[in-house]
Amino acid sequence: MAGPGGGCRGCRSAGGGGGGGHGAWGHRRPRRWPSPRVPAGAQQSATVATPVSGASPDLLPRFLLEPEDVYIVKNKPVSLACRATPATQIYFKCNGEWVHQGDHVTQHSTDRSTGLPVMEVRIEITRQQVEKIFGLEEYWCQCVAWSSSGTTKSQKAFVRIAYLRKNFEQEPTAREVSIEQGIVLPCRPPEGIPPAEVEWLRNEELVDPALDANVYVTPEHSLVLRQARLADTANYTCVAKNIVARRRSASAAITVYVDGAWSEWSKWSVCGTECTHWRSRECSEPAPRNGGQECHGAELETRNCTSELCSPAAQGAEDVALYVGLIAVAVCLVLLLLVGVLVYCRKKGGLDADVADSSILTAGFQPVSIKPSKADNPSLLTIQPDLSTATMTYQGSLCPRQDGPAKLQLPNGHLLSPLGAGRHTLHHSSPAAEGADFVARLSTQSYFRSLPRGNTNMAYGTFNFLGGRLMIPNTGISLLIPPDAIPRGKIYEVYLTLHKHEEVRLPLAGCQTLLSPIVSCGPPGVLLTRPAILAMGHCVEASAENWSLRLKKQSCEGTWEDVLQLGAEPCTELYYCQLEAQACYIFTEQLGRFALVGESLSMAASKRLKLVLFAPAACPSLEYNIRVYCLSDTQDALKEVIQLEKQMGGQLIGAPRVLHFKDSYHNLRLSIHDMPSSLWKSKLLASYQEIPFYHIWSGLQPYLHCTFTLERLSPSTCELACKIWIWQVEGDGQSFTINFNIAKDTRFSDWLVPDSEVGSPALVGPSAFKIPFLIRQKIISSLDTPCARGADWRTLAQKLNLDSHLSFYASKPSPTAMILNLWEARHFPNGNLSQLAAAVAEVGKQDGALFAVSEAEC
Repeated sequence: MAGPGGGCRGCRSAGGGGGGGHGAWGHRRPRRWPSPRVPAGAQQSATVATPVSGASPDLLPRFLLEPEDVYIVKNKPVSLACRATPATQIYFKCNGEWVHQGDHVTQHSTDRSTGLPVMEVRIEITRQQVEKIFGLEEYWCQCVAWSSSGTTKSQKAFVRIAYLRKNFEQEPTAREVSIEQGIVLPCRPPEGIPPAEVEWLRNEELVDPALDANVYVTPEHSLVLRQARLADTANYTCVAKNIVARRRSASAAITVYVDGAWSEWSKWSVCGTECTHWRSRECSEPAPRNGGQECHGAELETRNCTSELCSPAAQGAEDVALYVGLIAVAVCLVLLLLVGVLVYCRKKGGLDADVADSSILTAGFQPVSIKPSKADNPSLLTIQPDLSTATMTYQGSLCPRQDGPAKLQLPNGHLLSPLGAGRHTLHHSSPAAEGADFVARLSTQSYFRSLPRGNTNMAYGTFNFLGGRLMIPNTGISLLIPPDAIPRGKIYEVYLTLHKHEEVRLPLAGCQTLLSPIVSCGPPGVLLTRPAILAMGHCVEASAENWSLRLKKQSCEGTWEDVLQLGAEPCTELYYCQLEAQACYIFTEQLGRFALVGESLSMAASKRLKLVLFAPAACPSLEYNIRVYCLSDTQDALKEVIQLEKQMGGQLIGAPRVLHFKDSYHNLRLSIHDMPSSLWKSKLLASYQEIPFYHIWSGLQPYLHCTFTLERLSPSTCELACKIWIWQVEGDGQSFTINFNIAKDTRFSDWLVPDSEVGSPALVGPSAFKIPFLIRQKIISSLDTPCARGADWRTLAQKLNLDSHLSFYASKPSPTAMILNLWEARHFPNGNLSQLAAAVAEVGKQDGALFAVSEAEC
């Protein structure tokens, strides 16, 4: 239970002094170590002599060797040594306390030049000793030497735990720049003790500014190219290293392009028989390179060369020939029209009814606007297909238009080539005669039912074979229904629900922990001909050595079953899970209730916690409460706490941080420090509060938090400055530095984004997808067929880093469609179509004949 002045949900206060230990720091936004506090004169010598009254100062101990600052790397102890002459005794003093005599290793010798005795002493310092005083002050030691004339103290040596975080504070980003333009690639290395040294790699080779005057590195570690050259086109990587580790940033691709420019005009040609002459120029000074712009303007210029004094007879003859040709063409067109009418009349009765509505062709390339539903039908999120629309047949080539700004473009690639001449039948809707019967049959289906409206943790929509997408705002949870996943002629009302932990009971055993939200999509039992993709966040730091991850699904009887073990080859074609750093994408042909559960295999297994600080937006009394939440690092958990704090009138007082919580059975500790005692006092009597390990590890207890109750000594006090430390014993830790005005500071209000600012929770048809429909169909038809040269869907999966389980894609009728569906789920709505186009074009280059299309076809 919490002591006076502090409280928490699932936490307890702990007595004792010292504030507890903190263990090894983790890898996310660590607290910054304060600068070393070195006494005056320590740069030269911090030795202090205290002579005995009446004794000769010449016989005071003099240090020949003083302890120096050291770093503890991982769990290796460090050694401190000092040597003095003449000395009868030497002992170490660490943080004001004498080191036990038995911990000293002493060696005696004699100075040959003076004959005076020399004494040398060594001690070892372990990581545990340093961690015991975490947060109170830095760990330091100094020697004290005695002789008959007095004592002498050495300089202080500081012992620090060395580390290097995994994540860069700022990484270089890819850029395209014009030649001779300056380039600055920023790099802020991970925080570390000692500070990391930075070096740059160009295509895995070290960049040495001493060998290239065009390159230099700033004191802030940014790489600067004074003038971009074509040779500077490469992948650049920032590397940070210290005595602990070596970290690499993500590589940034720099492309230096050259825009084309015209050459000089050639001389005018000889005047021809048509009374004209011409001149030309080329786009070659310079020619465009690396994607630079082509030259604008005419390549060939012609003009009259006789001042319009050509022979009238010659011009008249040419005009007669022109008119004769036009008349002949007109006659041919009339004859062709008559033949076409006759053929149409004969075949009118036998016209194929199973043809395409042309709207499906234009939908892939025309901009789509999302229109709100009609006021008299709030449950319908999209316009239903018009079953009475007349159908038609489209004949000829299908060439996409390129006049829109957000189209998928492949320079000189196969995707902009036609789909081929001939007749294309695209099934879109039932014949008009069957429209009324179809709707009547549909309304009687058991799976078509109304859903409860107004729940912020639910999204719902009505879908047909065109597919669509459901999203729960601010949670990272979505459901992608690909085209043709719903059988043609069917209309489903689909829902997506985020469950609160108290609503669903998920049994966990042993070392199992819940790593994701519990999500339902349905209605269950509906027929899907292609897998839908359920996306949701997770909080696991996944590694095969430390975790066994399983996807659980609730059966119709209410029991939870393991349907997939991640990392193993899929044992069923019904499910597949693509696990990424912070989200998982679940392929399923059976809708239902899902959750991601993990079982730790070692004590190194860790899950991410999101640490969030809230306090009252208004403080009418002298008491002021700071609530520290320890949540699973998923968007839905943060959203729930933000909504709860809005109802309580709370405000965010610090940017959320991430802590890695290990399966070490150690509790989580929280403490508050460095408050100005003249303005504030803490009502917490214990040195820290504590949240038990199992409350956090299970993942089933929401809103875990501790409260620090403070009291201001004057009603006029509005400025609050303090530090809050949160750490797992022998594990990761984080610290918050709070410095704000409790009455008017709203700097973190941008984190509290209202739901109304998020896009529509339901998107239907082409508006739900980034890839235009016809482009998608062309990619699928081109890459589904296996190719001996490798220019097929397998290479595309490798280019997009989606090749962990090719066997699952191969088990489906269209592997390429599975890959594109996963790309849509991962990158909506901010996906970069240019990168996808580049990947597809690169696949096409491996087999140029595969996509060869004549210009006449388009």
